Amino acid sequence: MKRQMAFVGTWNGNLVRRLAALVAVLLCLGVGMARAAETKNLKGVALIIGQSKYEHIAALPNPANDARDMAKMLTDLGFDARSVTDRDTAKLKRDLERFTEDAEGADVAFIYYSGHGIEAGGENYLVPVDADVSSLRDADEALVPISAVMDALKTTVPVTIMLLDACRTNPFPAGAVVRRAPTASASPIGAGGLEPVRGAKALGNAPAADASLGTVVGFAAEPGRPALDGAAGENSPYAAALLRHLAAMKGTEFGSVMRMVTEEVYLDTKAKQRPWVNESLRRLLYFGVAPAEPTGDDGLITGERRQLLLTISELPDPKRAQVELASLQEGVPLDALYGVLKALGREKIPEDPTDLQKVLDAQAERLKKMMSERAALRTDDPEIKRLVASADKAIGQGAIVTARKFLDDAVGRVEQTNDAVDEAEDLVKQKRLADAAIYARRAGASALVFDYKSAAGDYAKAFSLTEKWDDKLRWNYKNQEAEALNAYGYATGDLDALQHSIEAYRIILNFIPNGEQNRDWAITRNNMAVVLQTIGERETETAHLEEAARIFRDSLVVFEHEKDDLNWAAAQNNLANVLLKIGERESDPKRLNEAVVAMRATLEKRPRDKVPLDWAASQNNLGLALYALSEREPASEHLTQAEAAYRLALEEYTREKAPVEWAMVENNLGNTLVSLGIQLNVKEKINEAADAFRAALEVRTRETFPVSWATSRLNLGNALSGVARFDMGTGALEEAAAAYDDALTVFTRQRFPTDWASAQNNLGSIYQTLGQRTRDAAKLEQSVNAFQAARQVYVRRKFPLDWAMSHYNLGNTLQLLGGVTDKPEHYGEAIAAYRDALREYKRETNPRQWALSEAGLGSALHWLSMSDANPKTLQDSIAARRAALEVLTIEAAPIDWANAQNGIGMSLLNLGNLERTDKYLNDAEAAFTATLKVFTRESQPLQWAFEQNNLGDVHWNHASYGAGKLEYLKAIEFFENAKRGFTEAGYTMPIPLTDQKINLAKKQMAKK
Repeated sequence: MKRQMAFVGTWNGNLVRRLAALVAVLLCLGVGMARAAETKNLKGVALIIGQSKYEHIAALPNPANDARDMAKMLTDLGFDARSVTDRDTAKLKRDLERFTEDAEGADVAFIYYSGHGIEAGGENYLVPVDADVSSLRDADEALVPISAVMDALKTTVPVTIMLLDACRTNPFPAGAVVRRAPTASASPIGAGGLEPVRGAKALGNAPAADASLGTVVGFAAEPGRPALDGAAGENSPYAAALLRHLAAMKGTEFGSVMRMVTEEVYLDTKAKQRPWVNESLRRLLYFGVAPAEPTGDDGLITGERRQLLLTISELPDPKRAQVELASLQEGVPLDALYGVLKALGREKIPEDPTDLQKVLDAQAERLKKMMSERAALRTDDPEIKRLVASADKAIGQGAIVTARKFLDDAVGRVEQTNDAVDEAEDLVKQKRLADAAIYARRAGASALVFDYKSAAGDYAKAFSLTEKWDDKLRWNYKNQEAEALNAYGYATGDLDALQHSIEAYRIILNFIPNGEQNRDWAITRNNMAVVLQTIGERETETAHLEEAARIFRDSLVVFEHEKDDLNWAAAQNNLANVLLKIGERESDPKRLNEAVVAMRATLEKRPRDKVPLDWAASQNNLGLALYALSEREPASEHLTQAEAAYRLALEEYTREKAPVEWAMVENNLGNTLVSLGIQLNVKEKINEAADAFRAALEVRTRETFPVSWATSRLNLGNALSGVARFDMGTGALEEAAAAYDDALTVFTRQRFPTDWASAQNNLGSIYQTLGQRTRDAAKLEQSVNAFQAARQVYVRRKFPLDWAMSHYNLGNTLQLLGGVTDKPEHYGEAIAAYRDALREYKRETNPRQWALSEAGLGSALHWLSMSDANPKTLQDSIAARRAALEVLTIEAAPIDWANAQNGIGMSLLNLGNLERTDKYLNDAEAAFTATLKVFTRESQPLQWAFEQNNLGDVHWNHASYGAGKLEYLKAIEFFENAKRGFTEAGYTMPIPLTDQKINLAKKQMAKK
């Protein structure tokens, strides 16, 4: 993220998904109300409705099964439960009326409905089995409105729970409409599922006299989305989850149980369905009587799975989307991937989607290996078979820690029976290989919980057991040991682990007969070089990076000889990456050029027609290398070539085929276009960059990729800031400010302090320019606040140059604020800010920043002199600006040079006025005239107009000191030029003042 140094000119001018406790009083079924030491037994009643045999619309096979099983479970939970099935309109309404009557005097009323349900006009309806299309003409009579049931129960019973497994697809013909009564207006049927029940809302502000403790309405799917009925003869996914987890009510708060149900359905349906809860409870709800829980292995698995479900319920949707995509792409269970994230710990889950993707890819690969290695396990020990089978089941359920416990027990069993393996050579071999498979299995489970160190130890044990028996397995286990050591070293920074990984690879190299430099030798060395690169990236020296580069080059020779284009391209890509890392540390761009060459060579072996996505990835990498090179070699062709590479990548990385990669390349393209536009002073390039960032943001949404969204919003703000250089309006600046504000909603000071400070700094620059153009003091005050906020992070001890930058930018804004408010104290504050910046900015180490700060100091001194009328202040201003010109040459910084020349001219002009002398006028005229080498009428019409105005002032002063009529005429000519320039630039504010000067000059000339 780039931070901007701001420049100032010197011109004259309630839906709730989880159940929450609102007061800490417990409501318990079977145990009672916990209030001090008292316990009161409570009464719960339940009505269970199953609608399967519809007469005129699609029948549903499972609701009757759901109702039967739910009735049994609720009875076991202590409810007085009644079950009814296949009810027509009259019977269903009578059932509900009777239930409302029976509920009087109860503490909790529980309704479970499984069948068809629809939504229309803001009302949800239960559908009786005799309903047909004609029922829709008088829905309140022919169907059953849910809100009426809820309203009746709320007046009868303190707590009402209604669970609706009724979010099936619309059973009526497409286009059918619903009328609540025959004469009522028509409403379309909701496209899918039910909607939140009207009137369900938080009760935090309910009057104390309200005896109701609230309601819970649970939907089988999210509002507006259909739910699945499940396989015929079984339970629906929602019912199955309720049956599995309502048994956890003993000691578990109801809201937590419902979150388990939600995530159970989500996992069981592979993310196709996710239940939803609308609640307004004012007390925590517990159930104290529960059916028998699963025991043994199943009990352990179920216990951890319930914790996993609660963990998933806390994950934001963007991370869910990434896990779902990784599961789909890699073909591994969604449950298991969530399990490994739970093992990692929520606080350690990467925020950045790219880092999270790396974790998911690595763990998905380990899961696939474990699944593929099941066949290697051959044992006659029934206990080991049971433990391994339970471990497999646990992994499938996402209970990774439990799986590891089972495998710990299996290894313990292996070690108990080690003494019996020497009876026969064949039995020894079989035993050792089977035992090795158990160690390897546990190693895989350890890696899934990110315990790479233990995984490496188990792979080493597996290797020792197979070393003398199976060449293929010993290679495989030693290779996996090396990979685990590398993963551990990478994750923890443990250099010893990385060195042991290299040693493991060297052992593998010894397996190759006669030291033959074949394909296996090259692959192993290539993997070893990747570890060397990891070590080298963490050291200040480049020796390990250089060694990695040599190995990659050696591997290329073998792969070329073997005609193995795939591995050759991979090694070439690795070589390019390591050259890029070396080049970033060197001032000489030689290695960066070599990286570009290597990337191009990779493309030759990755033909677009055979591996289009690999080809596109290499084009993107080439663009990155060229972009890096452009920062060392300012020639614009590097950026132009980077742009071309990104555009080629986008031909394969389409939004339809690879949306995440497409957005990534669009973002990279935008950065390149911004640099090109600024370097070439081409507005169209910067506009195109803004369009690229906007395109990327269509995929990088805040909901899915919040950090990437914030980054692209920041980049868009930078592009719009660049656009504003060419447009004197405020539209682009206001849009940039909105982009920075958006980014700051993600880049908070607590979580992303440096990004937050950078965004604050850039936002301050935008408000500064807005305030300058509109003369709006409020905008300038916002700029001051933003720069001061950035300084909360940019403290001098930790960020000396950023600290200096924030003082420089603050000085610019304070200077403008002094002019807008006519308060000279702001100029004094600006001078202090510039001098603070100069405490860090030195000519020897930061020449450009030093020069800009000197120029800013000169400007602030100039404006301060307007109030203190002190010639010494103007002389200091001129000296500061002349110092700046020693660095800000017309060749190196033409705009800054011209601004400094203009400032010198203005100070000389004012100094002459203070001293009542014309001796400075010629030098002032020379300074103003010099600026016209840069500020031409064609390229910078506004600045050109100001310079014409300033030259008019010089000649008007000449005339005033007696130079004659000719000087008046020259002054009037320059003032007329200035008016035309202001008009052409669309900045008409100075024109009335210029007209006054023309009229006054004419009057003075007439008197001569």
